[in-house]
Amino acid sequence: MVDTTHRDTDVGSVEGGVGVTALMVAAARAIETHRHDTLARDVYAEHFVLAAPASAGWPVRMQQVLDGDANPLWGRFARYFGLRTRVLDDFLLRSVHTGNVRQVVLLGAGLDSRAFRLDWPPGCVIFEIDREGVLAFKHKVLDGLAATPKAARVPIPIDLRADWVGALADAGFDTAAPSVWLAEGLFFYLPAAAETYLIKMVDRLTTEGSALAFEVKLEKDLLAFRDSPLYTSTTRQIGIDLLHLFDREPRPDSAGGLASKGWSTSVRTPFDFTRHHGRGPLPEQNDALAGNRWVFAHKSRP
Repeated sequence: MVDTTHRDTDVGSVEGGVGVTALMVAAARAIETHRHDTLARDVYAEHFVLAAPASAGWPVRMQQVLDGDANPLWGRFARYFGLRTRVLDDFLLRSVHTGNVRQVVLLGAGLDSRAFRLDWPPGCVIFEIDREGVLAFKHKVLDGLAATPKAARVPIPIDLRADWVGALADAGFDTAAPSVWLAEGLFFYLPAAAETYLIKMVDRLTTEGSALAFEVKLEKDLLAFRDSPLYTSTTRQIGIDLLHLFDREPRPDSAGGLASKGWSTSVRTPFDFTRHHGRGPLPEQNDALAGNRWVFAHKSRP
C-alpha cells in the first residue's frame, strides 16, 4: 500500500475535490452522446450529472451551451473526454474479443458505466475499484434507472490507499488468468510513488496475455499552462481548479518501467486519434492537452 493523498483529493463521494471531476467527465460524456457525430454513447451519464447537487445546472447537451463548441470546457475539453471514452472503449473490447481475456479491472472506476453499456462476450467479469461513497452514488442512480449490467459486475468499495489487492483477490480475481486493466483519468491526481506502486501491482497480478491502458501527463511544469483556456474556463464555469488537484511532482516513466518488465507499450497523443477518427481536439497554442499521453501495454511474457 502507498499513500495516494494529494491536497483535497481525499473525498469519499462526488461532492468535492477529485470526486467532482467524475461529474465533469460524466457531463462531457452526456454531451458527446447527444452529438450528431458522436464518438461514444453513454445514456447513463446525464443521469449522474442531474442527480448530484454539485453539478446542478451543468449542461448535458450541446444545445444548453450558449457558445457551443467555442466553449473551451463544454466544447473542446468535453470532446476530448468523448474521444478518450471511445478510444478506451475500443481498447477494452478489442482485448476481450480478440484474446482470451475475461477479467476487466477498472482502477478508480468512478462513474464509469462500461459494465452496463458495452457489449461484453460471455463470461466477462468487470471489477470496479473505487471509494465507497463514489460507488454508492453510482449504484443509487443506476438502481433508480433499473439498469442491468451486460457482464458480471463486481464493485469493490475500497480506497486505493487500503489493501485493494487483497480485496480484489477476495472478490474472485484470478491471477493465473489474463486480465485487462484501465486507469482512466487517475494518475494525474496521484503522487509519483502511488503511480509506480499501482503499475508494480498490475504487473505482479497479471499473466501473459494481459493488457493495461492508462493516461499520463508529460509536462515538466504544469503551471506553465495555468492560463490555458481549458483550465481557466473549468475554474470559472464550474469551480474546479484542476491545477490545484493535479499532483505536480515529476512523473515516473511508467511506460518504460513496463517495457523493462517485458510488456510491449505504445504511447500515443490524443491528437493521433483525432486524426484517426476525423473528429476531436487538435493542437492549439497554450494547450493544456499538449502533454497528455495515452499508454497501451500488453504483457507478452511472464
